[in-house]
Amino acid sequence: MNAPVDVSFFPRAAKPLTSYRKFWAARFGTAPHLPMSRAEMDKLGWDSCDIVLVTGDAYVDHPSFGMAVIGRMLEAQGFRVGIIAQPDWQSAEPFRVLGKPNLFWGVTAGNMDSMINRYTADRKIRTDDAYTPGDVGGKRPDRAAIVYSQRCREAFKDVPIILGGIEGSLRRIAHYDYWSDKVRRSIVVDAKCDLLLYGNAERALVEVAHRLAAREPIEAITDVRGTAFVRRTDDDSRLGWFEITSTSVDEPGRIESHINPYQTTSEQAAGQGSSCAKEEGQGVTDSVAVSPEDTRATGQFSSQAPVAAAQPLTFYANPALPSGKLKLPPRDRSVIRLPSYEQVKADPVLYAHANRVLHLETNPGNARALVQAHGEGATARDVWINPPPIPLTTAEMDYVFDLPYARAPHPSYADENGSHDGATKIPAWEMIRFSVNIMRGCFGGCTFCSITEHEGRIIQSRSEDSIIKEIEDIRDKVKGFTGTISDLGGPTANMYRLGCKSPEIEAACRKPSCVYPGVCQNLGTDHHPLVQIYRRGRALKGIKKILIGSGVRYDLAVLSPEYVKELVQHHVGGYLKIAPEHTEQGPLSKMMKPGIGTYDKFKTLFDKFTAEAGKKQFLIPYFIAAHPGTTDEDMMNLAIWLKKHGFRADQVQTFYPSPMATATTMYHTGRNPLRGVRREVQSDDDTVDVVRGEKRRRLHKAFLRYHDASNWPLLREALKAMGRSDLIGNGKHHLIPTWQPLGDEGYQSARKKNSTPSGAKPQSAVAAKPVKGRMLTQHTGLPPRDTGTSRAKPSRRPR
Repeated sequence: MNAPVDVSFFPRAAKPLTSYRKFWAARFGTAPHLPMSRAEMDKLGWDSCDIVLVTGDAYVDHPSFGMAVIGRMLEAQGFRVGIIAQPDWQSAEPFRVLGKPNLFWGVTAGNMDSMINRYTADRKIRTDDAYTPGDVGGKRPDRAAIVYSQRCREAFKDVPIILGGIEGSLRRIAHYDYWSDKVRRSIVVDAKCDLLLYGNAERALVEVAHRLAAREPIEAITDVRGTAFVRRTDDDSRLGWFEITSTSVDEPGRIESHINPYQTTSEQAAGQGSSCAKEEGQGVTDSVAVSPEDTRATGQFSSQAPVAAAQPLTFYANPALPSGKLKLPPRDRSVIRLPSYEQVKADPVLYAHANRVLHLETNPGNARALVQAHGEGATARDVWINPPPIPLTTAEMDYVFDLPYARAPHPSYADENGSHDGATKIPAWEMIRFSVNIMRGCFGGCTFCSITEHEGRIIQSRSEDSIIKEIEDIRDKVKGFTGTISDLGGPTANMYRLGCKSPEIEAACRKPSCVYPGVCQNLGTDHHPLVQIYRRGRALKGIKKILIGSGVRYDLAVLSPEYVKELVQHHVGGYLKIAPEHTEQGPLSKMMKPGIGTYDKFKTLFDKFTAEAGKKQFLIPYFIAAHPGTTDEDMMNLAIWLKKHGFRADQVQTFYPSPMATATTMYHTGRNPLRGVRREVQSDDDTVDVVRGEKRRRLHKAFLRYHDASNWPLLREALKAMGRSDLIGNGKHHLIPTWQPLGDEGYQSARKKNSTPSGAKPQSAVAAKPVKGRMLTQHTGLPPRDTGTSRAKPSRRPR
């Protein structure tokens, strides 16, 4: 219906994914599921795999799972691809199950960082894993990308290892590791992989696969965008590059005043605190100017020194600068040398400087290569990071999402009834089972988020026809579909087809965000294409409801009231989640988020259109506790705002320092890399108030849950220390009461509420059961498990 339109010129500079000649193994056709065993390979007629993918997630053949996308993409190029999902990493034997790969290993920790998947923000071990059958934790190792790479090397040491996924992408340079509280080396060094592919890697991986299939050695593949690798400092392949050294923080040197050409010599001498007396027979011509260097060398003007006769100055053109213009090295052959691993490990200021440079070199249109030294002397190696990958065109996005996915977990995960809805259910698949991904990328640039670092700022959108086709496939082919699409979105709900109005400006821009401190005047904010998809989707036969589960960027939404009306009146299932993150300007400026006034504007539109539709719907705002730049007073003011507006947060998000994020740099260094990094602190804006220590982090979290009685003793103590005892009392205007209940069960997360406690009694007949067809969000928790046991506990509260 609508022809694909590409508003960006970036993709036209790259070779299309569909232009490669298919590998000879394409004759085997398409597999119903990519094989996970030798028996499945035999059924397909394969004697070996060209590529074996190792992942920390269960294998779900769905376009929301990275390994499925990569596997199907390589299959479409003609390669035989096998998958080893969640292998036992205690030995190399499970990595030999599919035999020796003909071309390379593809390794990833999974859709989530393995450390974030395993540990909470308080470094406590999680007991569950949404990407594992049965929601069982512990099925992948810590730092899975490194462990899997080591085992692959042990299994077949001469097979190249290509590392990818978000865990590798966010560790491509020396980075602060929150779990060990130290700076770690680049994962390229630790994993000893041959090549790291960062970001969405389809374009780079297809090129690398075909070059390896053509018998090109992996060591020679150093020119692919979106890749990182280790290079010796004396490697000849580094020749031909212009190196820009940025291994130290820029500091201004001595500033010399400009010489006034109309001053006489005596006036200049007087300005220097000296004299210029004339002796008999020795005159000084007023037209002779004394340079600052002469002044610094002598310290004064001597009346005894002979002065040469004035001569006109002759200027010659620099032959290296044609037409008088400064000639800079070409950006595509320039590389910036960052401070070494040893430097950033020892010096927090240099760490902040390196992080700032990294984030400035993320635009595919103007980014330069980066290099960072690891080791010294004979062990010295350079980690070389090529510029980011060229974004996919709309046609290429359609090609990726139209591949023949089974849209279901691998049959080996089925229970005794052949179903994936019982004890082997994979929660992450259940969450996206009836959802459609319509775009990639995010230009929001929130400092605590890693989406921009991974997927880029350029929005890559699918065509309307491709999206509608996927909705129809879900309706017709996916088991258990009841007529409700759970989400049409992506990293955000409403950045579909948004981008810079000018391709030239887009290619030259180095801003970290298109919407902070305000929406850029060059940003197109027309939501009409998204509204068209909503209308066309819900008009399809058999589609009862289309919900929007992705977070809405409300500062963009308020610029399009038509979109807000469409969203509120047709696509909200009672609750809509948005993320103001805070109310105070201090932390918001460190997050690069809009002020709370923008939230108020959106709420006004939300309430207006809700009333017009005659519905009862509510906004669920998300907030972050303990973010860098947040003071205790900021959290207190947020708690007051929450109580004033009647919000009681059920799930609380505490700041989680993920690798490479700008906010993580603030947490580690106490410096603000959003400003120019200086050695000496010159203003309060150069530093960041970092929330460290368990007690203070618990306090900030307690302010978000001011209504929880178990937090009242901590809040009373804090409010008294802050001189705000006026907030303690039994009135409506008080934040917390003076009395304390005798006993309280304390706070339980939705995840904990929905788990079956050990030793529980049989479930009563009146226990709540999931309502068929009801769409539950993360606010209401996952559906209660009907296991035949009761979750009810006797209340300890006094009457």
